[in-house]
Amino acid sequence: MADIANLVAELSKLTVLEAADLAKALEEAWGVSAAAAVAVAAPAGGGEAAAPVEEKTEFDVILTGDGGKKIQVIKEVRAITNLGLTEAKALVEAAPKAIKEGVNKAEAEDIKAKIEAAGGTVEIK
Repeated sequence: MADIANLVAELSKLTVLEAADLAKALEEAWGVSAAAAVAVAAPAGGGEAAAPVEEKTEFDVILTGDGGKKIQVIKEVRAITNLGLTEAKALVEAAPKAIKEGVNKAEAEDIKAKIEAAGGTVEIK
């Protein structure tokens, strides 16, 4: 238990930039992601210096329009989100509106391709 306390004391001396470098090194060494911890730590330091260190891993897929093919886009939104007809129609009519949030890049690109194939327009943020 004393070793953990000493480790915490040593880590508390790190600057925000050093903590971000440590998090990145641990992510690479252990094959895990500490994106939430780094995102919380970065604003505390008040620095924009830590922001470029993190690569974005979660994306929001935003429907920006139906491209005049509302029915096809509603069908595709239903298939992607498992929403009922009424909910999917409301989502499409309320564009710009998020279809899915917090998805990985591959899934976001897949959703974008499906919606665009149906005639809609999509933005990934």
